[in-house]
Amino acid sequence: MSIQMLNDRYQVIRTLGAGGFGETYLAEDSYMPSKRLCVVKQLRPIQNNPQIYQLVQERFQREAAILEELGGTTDQIPALYAYFSANDQFYLVQEWIEGDTLTAKLQQQGLLTESAIQELLINLLPVLEYVHSQHIVHRDIKPDNIILRHRDGKPVLIDFGAVRESMGTVVNSQGNPTSSIVIGTPGYMPSEQAAGRPVYSSDLYSLGLTAIYLLTGRQPQQLEIDSQTGEMIWRQYASHISSILASVLDRAIAYHPRDRYSTARVMLDSLQSINTPVAPTQPYFAPPQPTVPVAPQVSVSGNNQKGILLGSVIAGGLIGASVIAGLVFTRPSQPVAEQNITSPVKSITVTPVVTPNSVVSQSPVTTPPIVQPPIQKINPPTSPSITSTPIDVNTTDNNYFWLSQRAVTDADLNGKNGYALDIMRNSIFARHGRRFDTQGLQNYFNNQPWYNPRYSPKDFPVRLLTRVEQRNVDYIAAYQKRYNLRHFK
Repeated sequence: MSIQMLNDRYQVIRTLGAGGFGETYLAEDSYMPSKRLCVVKQLRPIQNNPQIYQLVQERFQREAAILEELGGTTDQIPALYAYFSANDQFYLVQEWIEGDTLTAKLQQQGLLTESAIQELLINLLPVLEYVHSQHIVHRDIKPDNIILRHRDGKPVLIDFGAVRESMGTVVNSQGNPTSSIVIGTPGYMPSEQAAGRPVYSSDLYSLGLTAIYLLTGRQPQQLEIDSQTGEMIWRQYASHISSILASVLDRAIAYHPRDRYSTARVMLDSLQSINTPVAPTQPYFAPPQPTVPVAPQVSVSGNNQKGILLGSVIAGGLIGASVIAGLVFTRPSQPVAEQNITSPVKSITVTPVVTPNSVVSQSPVTTPPIVQPPIQKINPPTSPSITSTPIDVNTTDNNYFWLSQRAVTDADLNGKNGYALDIMRNSIFARHGRRFDTQGLQNYFNNQPWYNPRYSPKDFPVRLLTRVEQRNVDYIAAYQKRYNLRHFK
C-alpha cells in the first residue's frame, strides 16, 4: 500500500488489518504537535445503493456519537477522535492503544493463572456494566479484542461491533431497515446472537469463553459440547483452578440466556465473593462488636419450676445490667462518626441448675431482649489515643479491589483506625506488585492470595497507578494526616 494522507490530516503509516468491512490503519495526526498515533478505520456499506448509503450514513453518525461518549467516560475504551466520509467511504479515528492483545499475551507467556483471570474479569466487568447501561451490546468480545495496555496493565476493550453492524444494514422487501449480517466471531458467539438477537448476557458469554481460552489454551471450537444440555465441557483442561471460579465461568457460558448472569454487576459481585465476601462498596474492616455468650436453651418444670424461673429472670436482669454498664463505662473500640446506633442485644437464655426433683421440659425460658441505649455521636479522632484492635494479618478477606474502580470518600474511611487505613492505602500499591520495607505491611500482604510481589519499593513504577488509584492514595493519606491516624511509621 502506498503511503497516503486521509482527510488531509491523517498520515497512514501501515495497514493493521483488512476485511469485508474495509481496512484499519495506523496513522499520525499531522494536525497535532506531538504527531500522535491513532487508528483509522475505513468502513463501507456492503451495497452501492443511494437508499442504503443514506441509511448507513445516519446510523454511522449515531454510532460515532455513542463511541465518543463511551470513550470519554472510561479510559478502558479507546477515545473517538474524529469521524468523516470521503469518496463514499466512512472513517473513524480512534485512540491508539499501545499494548498486547490477550491472544499475544497467551502466546508470549503461556496460560494465565487463576488470580490473573480474576483480576482481568474484575477490571473488565465494570466496563461492560457501563456499556450495557448505554443500551449497547459489544457483540465481539474475544481475546483479540482485549488489549493489555503497556503503561498500566489494564485491559482495554476495542472494536465495538455496534459500529460495524451499521455498515451491514439493508432494506428488506417491505422497505424496513434490517441487518443482513451477523456480528460476532464463531465460537465466542452464543446461539441467540448467531440468530441475530443478542442480549446483554451475550457479552458475558463471550467474556467467559475468553477466560476459559486463557486458562486452557483451547479455542471454543476445540471444546466438546454436552449433547443433552448444549453446555461446553472444559473443566478437565483447567483442573488447577478453584471450583468456585469454575462455577462462575460455567454460569457465564450457559447455553440459555436465562441460566447466565443477568448483568455484568451480578457476575462481578459473584466473582469478588471468591476472596471478598463483603460487597466492594462497603468497608472491609468492621469494628469488633461486643458479644455475650449464649448458653444452651434448657428449661425446667416441676416442683421447683417457679423458683428456678424467678431465679432465671433475676440472673438475666443481672447479666443485662452488666452488659449496659459495660457499654456505658467502656470507651468504644472505634469512633462512630455521624450516626446514631440503636442495636438491640439478643435475648439471653439462662441455664438453670437441674436438680434431681426437676423435670426437663421442651419450652425454653428466656428473658426479654435488652435494648442498648443510643451511643453519643463522636467526631473523627484528633489524636492517636483512640485506637481499635488491629486486624489479624492472616486474614484473606481484604483486597480493596474497588479502590481501582471508584473514588474513595470520607464515608468509606470514617470509623477506621490507623492500621486499617494503612492497609487500605497500601493495598493499591500491593495490587500492582509492590513490596514494602515495613515488615508489618509485608507480612499482611504476603497472606493475601492475590498478592504477587514484583517490585522493590525503590523500583516500583508509579506510572502503574491509574488516575483514580493515585487520587485515592492521596485522599486516604490526607485523611490520615488530618486526624493523625497512622499505624505504620
